[in-house]
Amino acid sequence: MKNTKYDFESVVDRHSTNSLKWDLFEDDLPMWVADMDFKVAPAINEAILKRANHPVYGYTIVPDELFEAYIDWWYRRYGLEMSREQMAYSVGVMPSISSMIRCLTDVGDEILIQSPVYHVFYHVIEENNRKVLENQLVYENGKYFIDFDDLDENLSEVKLMILCNPHNPIGKIWSREDLDKIDELCKKHDVILISDEIHCDLTDPKLKYNPFKSSDNVVRCLSPSKSFNIAGFQSSIVQTSNNELLEKIKNQMHIDNSGSCNVFAATAVVAAYNQSEEWLEELKEVLYENKQFVKEYLSEELPVIKLVECDATYLLWLDCSELKVPSKVLSGFLRQNQGLFLSAGIDFGKNGDSFLRMNIACPQELLREGLLRLKAGIIALNTFNKGLY
Repeated sequence: MKNTKYDFESVVDRHSTNSLKWDLFEDDLPMWVADMDFKVAPAINEAILKRANHPVYGYTIVPDELFEAYIDWWYRRYGLEMSREQMAYSVGVMPSISSMIRCLTDVGDEILIQSPVYHVFYHVIEENNRKVLENQLVYENGKYFIDFDDLDENLSEVKLMILCNPHNPIGKIWSREDLDKIDELCKKHDVILISDEIHCDLTDPKLKYNPFKSSDNVVRCLSPSKSFNIAGFQSSIVQTSNNELLEKIKNQMHIDNSGSCNVFAATAVVAAYNQSEEWLEELKEVLYENKQFVKEYLSEELPVIKLVECDATYLLWLDCSELKVPSKVLSGFLRQNQGLFLSAGIDFGKNGDSFLRMNIACPQELLREGLLRLKAGIIALNTFNKGLY
């Protein structure tokens, strides 16, 4: 790995920290849930320690400084203009989406998502007693595309669509043309669009994502939690130019008690956006290098698994179709045989069942170990299946 100013090489022992990733299960090497195993940016760490030195941790308001940090970040990096009046604070993107489902749709309504997609979208829809309607993404020659004819037809059946941009798990940055077409179709059918843009900063170097344009039918969900590895502070915003829509959402979030701020959250967000941009740019280089490492390893050592072409997120979508093994079986075998936990593709939709999702946001020492275990597991599975591939 090339020289870096920040430490992306040290392996940090996260055991016994109540880590969802490392302490929930007993797997030796968890590469599933979407948080990073890198040390946080120094400016964030310093800001949190400074706040922690104050001996009172009482109820906390959301300062204007937090909203100003969001506004400046999106304008400076993406040319998107937002105002304080268009924003509301929330403890997280998924609590926000859950609140919006409750206030913008009725029990029994269908809500459109584009599969394969983040599995919690399914849960939050179904657990709110709504139904999932899928616009399945088209997979051809190792790339994904939107079926716009199907999208047009399905939008006529719903009040609400949830978009993932960049898309998890396929790692695709939606083009401006794709986003404009989605916007056009949502307006045609009078559908409100929720745009989950939580992975927006984590693109390949020199690439940038395209924010969904401001529109009266669009609500953005934004957060630094993935970009700066601060998901544990539980902080995000919703943003829309539609004042009536925003008030409805804010009222529902108030009912759901999801608009409060913990004592460290604002401190972390402001330090991230105002002081940690250089760290993020270096992180992107490290993630890109990790991605190339995986691509080369699979090509040379494990060609039966293909890396789906991607340009964003630290989550790789692995095409395991040549193995002809259901993803739950494959994921389970890797855990049992190698202690390696990758996400089963079926969790992201029925059309994901030939895939695994792999989190590569870790020091290359861990990544190399993960790939060795993946290869050993596939060899063991092949032996078990009597050499079928």
